[in-house]
Amino acid sequence: MGINWGIIGCGDVTELKSGPAFNKVPDSKLVAVMRRDGAKAKDYAERHGVPKWYDDGYQLINDPEVNAIYVATPPASHEEYTVAALRAGKPVYVEKPMSTRVEDCIRMRDVAASTGVKLTVAHYRRAVPMFMKVKQLIDEHEVGNIRTVLLRTLQPATRNLQPESNWRLDPKIGGPGGLFYDLAPHQLDLMVHYFGPVDEVFGISANQAGLYGAQDIVTGIIRFKNNIVFSGSWCFTVHEEQKEDKCEIIGSKGKISFPVFGNRITVMKETQSYDLNFEHPQHIQQPMIEQIVRYFSGNGPNPCSADQAIESMALMEKFVSGK
Repeated sequence: MGINWGIIGCGDVTELKSGPAFNKVPDSKLVAVMRRDGAKAKDYAERHGVPKWYDDGYQLINDPEVNAIYVATPPASHEEYTVAALRAGKPVYVEKPMSTRVEDCIRMRDVAASTGVKLTVAHYRRAVPMFMKVKQLIDEHEVGNIRTVLLRTLQPATRNLQPESNWRLDPKIGGPGGLFYDLAPHQLDLMVHYFGPVDEVFGISANQAGLYGAQDIVTGIIRFKNNIVFSGSWCFTVHEEQKEDKCEIIGSKGKISFPVFGNRITVMKETQSYDLNFEHPQHIQQPMIEQIVRYFSGNGPNPCSADQAIESMALMEKFVSGK
């Protein structure tokens, strides 16, 4: 039997990044969507050719035709809908961040374990060819043994980031880290995916500009168990000219540089350098969804387990809390 998906929270992230991919993957079909605003749910369903729409998540979960759930609401409600779907016996693909607190994520993981129902988290960059290539370069020692990693994410506080129009800036909905909690899950999941278990973590954060309730600057340091050291800096109130998105993986023979939200890898080693350019999939989550459909169908491994997602969630929480 194929996977018949229902989306809870058919907002902006599902318009191009994920939603259409469910109908493009073999043995997968999008059969229902939900949004609290019924008119918007209906509009989404009509534009995307989805047979059913709801304004209540529990009605979608209880639809007998739906046998898998994609939770794409803001993070504060991830646990509620994920647990309800798991207890209804329906496997779940939940957006990142998995939730707003590690303790919520642990409960979600434990419900999946106790019910025996599958749970996957949307750290989809793991499956995107560009980031798979970075892992290959690391594993093949293209720049020698990795010594340190430097990551910088700097963004201006533009009007479209104001709290009245962006739930990501409301700590009760998006988490205490604000935009950090929106972007860092991708970045820190890749670091754990590339470099393995963590040994020590340090972090500090602040609300410098006071534009909203969440923190707007975060710095974190990780020492992995293999002694690779990571240093990351995030600030969301810089001048437009200071905008930056760069990750540098520095080895004993050179470095690998790339933007986590871009499409070019630059490799510099000894006396030579070269670029690798990528065109991301039209629906960037499609490679991950292909793996999830195989996993939910019993034909492949879990591409990102709850335990794996909890690792990066714990890093984020420690960076922001300083504990």
